[in-house]
Amino acid sequence: MVEKINTLVIAVLFGSLLLLSFLLFSNPLKVNRRGNLWFGCSVFLWSTFWLDEIMELTFGFGIGYSPPLGLVFIQFLAPVLYFYSVYFFIKPTYRFQYSDLFCLIVPALYLVILIVEKKTGTAPFLSNVKLGLIIGQTLFFSIFIFLKIKTYQRQIEHFASNTSEISLKWLEYILYLILALVVVVSIYNLVFAMEHTNLFFNSVMLIIVFSVAYSALQQKEIYPVNENQKETIIEIETSIETDIPKKKIVTDSELVEFKGRLNLLMKENMPYKDPEINLIKLANMMNVTPHQLSYVINTGFNENFFRYINHFRVETAKKLISGEQMNNYSLLGIAFESGFNSKTAFNNTFKKFTNQTPSEYKKSGSGL
Repeated sequence: MVEKINTLVIAVLFGSLLLLSFLLFSNPLKVNRRGNLWFGCSVFLWSTFWLDEIMELTFGFGIGYSPPLGLVFIQFLAPVLYFYSVYFFIKPTYRFQYSDLFCLIVPALYLVILIVEKKTGTAPFLSNVKLGLIIGQTLFFSIFIFLKIKTYQRQIEHFASNTSEISLKWLEYILYLILALVVVVSIYNLVFAMEHTNLFFNSVMLIIVFSVAYSALQQKEIYPVNENQKETIIEIETSIETDIPKKKIVTDSELVEFKGRLNLLMKENMPYKDPEINLIKLANMMNVTPHQLSYVINTGFNENFFRYINHFRVETAKKLISGEQMNNYSLLGIAFESGFNSKTAFNNTFKKFTNQTPSEYKKSGSGL
């Protein structure tokens, strides 16, 4: 009975990975295309870890104790492909450079060990080296990806006013799941190379895959602008985050003029009430370039775009909560009226500015 259930779980697991890779390849939502393409390749490689069991279930024979050298090698590339998928999510205009060959040094060493094993046979020392390379590479890319995502989350505040849907939290969550999956599968393959995976192991993997799929399929377009605008925004974000010395993009007199125009625009047109307002849209309303507007906000107001816009939103929300209008709005209604696009974004941003959630602020104002 347990064996039959395990067989079913393996089939669902393998099929789920193939289906997820197909959805990422086809990308029906047409979002983050290059990132999803590389992510799909990585997921496809993960599916090959169960290829032996699937072949045995389907054709009555498996790959056996000694899988093809090429298959073992491409499985080792899964973390590399995932790393580049994250890179393209964060920086969709990225172009490969010679420095990227650095990522192939460890895979090349792994391939040499596989070839040596093929000719001389498996030795405990070589198995330990392989295990060290697998875990070491996975940990290295995981740390690097984690730092990249954290840097990106700071950078997007120079472009977007609502960051909850494009913060790549889902990708960070997937990172933890994939780290667990790759390490566990790799160790299992080395330690129990002659045995098929058991029901508990496969069930855990299936839960991880479903969690990855759920997170991946709810992603949003990170830079909802055209290619030229993407490059401009990424350039602005990177220059600010890396503290590249800023050129004087506008003169001192223009800075004073643009600050006055921006303050008047915010007061009369209230563009902050648009949940989708971003640096590009606001620059068009000001009839200035995104570079100029970013310079004005950062230099003239000593704020990033996110904090500048959400200051107005939070102040609007505070007035609505404290005023008589509160009788006509729920807290969610106040969130939308103030320019927030979700209750989560409202709560998180409001607390960031006031150290209180909207509910706590409401209670403190009413004396409860």
